[in-house]
Amino acid sequence: MENKNNFKGWIYLMPAIILIALFTLYPLINTFLISFLQDYKYATGSSSGFTFDNYAVLLGIKEFPDYLTGKGQIDAFFQYALPNTLLITFITVPISIVLALIIAVALNSIKKLRTLFQTIFFTPYVTNIIAVGMVFGVLFSQTGLINEILGTSISFIPNQGSEAPTYFHAMLVLCIEIIWYELPFKILVFIGGLQSIDRQYYDAARIDATPKIKRFLHITVPFLSPQILYVSITSFIDGFKEYQAIAGLFNSRGTTSLNYNLYTCVYFIYDQIQTGGQNINYACAAAVILFVIILLFTLLQLYVSKKRVYY
Repeated sequence: MENKNNFKGWIYLMPAIILIALFTLYPLINTFLISFLQDYKYATGSSSGFTFDNYAVLLGIKEFPDYLTGKGQIDAFFQYALPNTLLITFITVPISIVLALIIAVALNSIKKLRTLFQTIFFTPYVTNIIAVGMVFGVLFSQTGLINEILGTSISFIPNQGSEAPTYFHAMLVLCIEIIWYELPFKILVFIGGLQSIDRQYYDAARIDATPKIKRFLHITVPFLSPQILYVSITSFIDGFKEYQAIAGLFNSRGTTSLNYNLYTCVYFIYDQIQTGGQNINYACAAAVILFVIILLFTLLQLYVSKKRVYY
């Protein structure tokens, strides 16, 4: 009887298993294989054989072949895309987590209109990131509201008729946009965690006249550690995959149309796919590199969490 029930279970799961195999497992395996093929032609599926040169070229160890086009784009992966991706991730993720935690604690302490404030803070998360980028582009334009408030004429966004912004100013606006857009989801997760903490711990701390900062560090943070771990892992993954914010805010890969100084790894992958399949092997190699980086950081976070997370 048990074997019969197991067989029925596999039958019910078969449609989902087939879809996962076709649209998840097969693309992953195919991407990994293509990343090791030399001169791969997407249309015909032909190649010149197995090679590690795709990775060597991307990491700046070997020169890009002269007989192929797109040298500037390929070189930009190691020069711009990888450093920018790491920089964006390690700036936006810690700041957004700390801000979200502080805001969540503040919102949770509000008794009146708590639901209204939570709704207001969550609203940006359901807004399209491209639309958010366009709004930030208007706000931070040379004649925009931010410059009016500051009494300056700093060029943050590349626009026609204005000077090209510096890398610092462009990256500053980009990080502000990403942090602002990512805050609502983190706040929602932290509020859910805060509401599950037993109030008796705080009551006991108040009886002992424990300062608020110690209550936060020794009660709130430890009990929220599972949520902090979850938010950290998902935020790092999202940070490494950053692309839409740049496309929506700048509509280009750099502060001008002639450079790649705001390139990211995912932006690079999309650009190589759009070459008509000529550089698809480099796109696959970049995707594998990005996957390995995300996997390593995820494993590192899980290892650290063994001693820092309380369930």
